[in-house]
Amino acid sequence: MANIKSAKKRIRVIDKKTARNRRVKGHLKDVFKSFDAAIAAGDMEKAKADLALAEKKLMQAAAKGTIHKNAASRKVSRMTQRFNKANA
Repeated sequence: MANIKSAKKRIRVIDKKTARNRRVKGHLKDVFKSFDAAIAAGDMEKAKADLALAEKKLMQAAAKGTIHKNAASRKVSRMTQRFNKANA
């Protein structure tokens, strides 16, 4: 356990950031699962809506530093490719 006041504060800040990052990543996983289910069921309208939501959530996560911006772009690209392939 830290003894110095600034070190105690850093521990509190890190705990808050860790909780936020876990929450954001959990929401992302939910959106991905919803998108996958819509693609599997052939529901293109829901898949399109989920794709738009996923892109928004990924870019927000990248802007906050939860995930890297290139990782967010890569995931959006791959989801878009899957959507276009299923839609064709």
